[in-house]
Amino acid sequence: MGNKATADAPERFGPAPEPEAMTEEQKSKDKFFVQLARITEEMIAVHGKEFAMGTLVLSARFVAEDRPLVKKD
Repeated sequence: MGNKATADAPERFGPAPEPEAMTEEQKSKDKFFVQLARITEEMIAVHGKEFAMGTLVLSARFVAEDRPLVKKD
């Protein structure tokens, strides 16, 4: 038994809600997810998957530890 194709993955979570049926919070979160996806794709294109994954993991660690993500002037 092999893994199902990636195209089948969305079915595990049910159909995506239609944009007009989404709450304002869902729309806001979706907007951030799209922004993050675009940045991640750009990092992969310029520096590779390892850099992108490392950056995302490090960012998550900083969030979990309540550490600042950017230096304040």
